[in-house]
Amino acid sequence: MARHPQPRRITLGDREAVALTPEEYERLAASRRQIGGQSARVRVLVQQAKRTERLLHDLETLIGTGADACRGRAQQPGPACADAVPAEGGAGAASAEGGAEAACLRCAVAALLRRHRNAAFGA
Repeated sequence: MARHPQPRRITLGDREAVALTPEEYERLAASRRQIGGQSARVRVLVQQAKRTERLLHDLETLIGTGADACRGRAQQPGPACADAVPAEGGAGAASAEGGAEAACLRCAVAALLRRHRNAAFGA
């Protein structure tokens, strides 16, 4: 592993300072610019993550996270009403009523959101 350079300390008046060669100063300045750029990118990513989290929360609130809405509309809820997203073919496609299909889709989307939130936050 490379040895870290030790700064050359000097005293100017009563103040201690560090002396750098022009090359060392340029490397330090370049590192500071890189860190500044990375910091700006991290800030943008944090803002995007917060907006996405708010969107997911709003979606959960909008669709309702329980399967009760689906069970309340149809006598026999579709396969998505078991709080699971069907493997293929859409949510609630086997249901005869349009309202029941929409409710089954709501259950499927709610289950999908819960699963991703739990995976992302370890809940």
